Amino acid sequence: MSTTRPAPALRRIRALGSELAFAESTLSNGLRVIALPDASAPVASVYIGYHVGSAREERGRTGFAHLFEHLLFQGSANVASDGHFRHVTQAGGTLNGNTSFDRTLYFETVPSNQLELALWLESDRMGFLLDAMTEAKLDNQRDVVRNEKRQNYEQRPYAKSYEALAAALYPEEHPYAHLPIGSHEDLIAATLDDVSSFFRRWYGPNNATLGLGGDVEPERAFELAQKWFGELPRGPEVTRPAPWPVRLERERIVVVEDKVVLPQLTLAWPVPQSGHADGPALEMLSRVLSASRASVLDRALTIDEVLARSVSCGVLEGDIAGRFVITLTAAPGVELERLRERTFELLEGVARDGVDEALLQRMKNRAEAEFVRSLDSVAGRTQALVLSRVLRGDAGEFAREAEQLVAVTADEVRRALVTHLVEAPAVVLSVVPEGQPQRAARGRNA
Repeated sequence: MSTTRPAPALRRIRALGSELAFAESTLSNGLRVIALPDASAPVASVYIGYHVGSAREERGRTGFAHLFEHLLFQGSANVASDGHFRHVTQAGGTLNGNTSFDRTLYFETVPSNQLELALWLESDRMGFLLDAMTEAKLDNQRDVVRNEKRQNYEQRPYAKSYEALAAALYPEEHPYAHLPIGSHEDLIAATLDDVSSFFRRWYGPNNATLGLGGDVEPERAFELAQKWFGELPRGPEVTRPAPWPVRLERERIVVVEDKVVLPQLTLAWPVPQSGHADGPALEMLSRVLSASRASVLDRALTIDEVLARSVSCGVLEGDIAGRFVITLTAAPGVELERLRERTFELLEGVARDGVDEALLQRMKNRAEAEFVRSLDSVAGRTQALVLSRVLRGDAGEFAREAEQLVAVTADEVRRALVTHLVEAPAVVLSVVPEGQPQRAARGRNA
């Protein structure tokens, strides 16, 4: 007598008018698997997120997580160098990967009849990358990463400020005090044993989440996950990093000379890690200050007065800490000290008078529209679930955070502004033309 296994139970989450139904499972080796059935198009998206980024690196061994973003495309035991790209593109698919402070993400979207191809490729490099690792591959990708650092962080206008800002915001021993790109010195010093040890430590199945979205039913998705990943050995145990919040004791003035024409001012504050109660208010504050021409800083600094050529504002929340950053490129003839003074006047004005309710509602509408658009595709929905599971420990947490964001009140935004910006010391970082350090902002306490 045959028996039929019941179909995996679907978990349904709703947020801002969008609904996702997905199933979850965990293999015996610790790999978490998310299945998102969607037969609206004959495609399948495969996302695999590892809970490792530059914050897992040790001092003197920086840049390894980003280096592996490159090395994982250079072949494994059963895949030739650059074979991953060739197999996926020849099958009609797309692929890529990216690294941050806290996670590394690899992904493919392929015709649904090529799903097993993508799973084979991902499982082979998870389980057998080191079998094909050589000094020549390491040297080649080390050079690629160092050239990327030169192009994106040393030769690009204003980009020298990124490393200077991280070093000023956090203590030297803090995991966020260096960027994912790493340092030339550490990349040069890295040995094959060094990078192999890093891979064995962090790239095991028990530190990963696999998402399968698209034209595949959950039961079949879990069967395929078991087929291709089930025999891979569990890696060393991994715990979630503990928060490491930072608050500056005093204002920090940083000056960077660069090959630029217009000076640029960055004001930055350390703020709490993701999941903190003030997170939604800080995110909405960044939008109220600069997300459109109607936002506070954009309107005052580029329309009412032409003090800035460009304005941007954002909050980056990580596993262990966060940062709130305002960046202003001065208009011709405007000095950074004047721009700094006017910006703080505007911040203090909002702290004193409160947040305009109509403006806040427009920013909520904007945030809701962005959220809905991010879930337009199978790939977007699969990515959202995987990243939420990796970074939040719950695949559906991103939906709850979206609801929290649009529920923020004007008073909560004002309190976040006062607590984390107006009453807290900042990093005041000036990027000025070479040979003109006198054009830097002096700071509030000068």
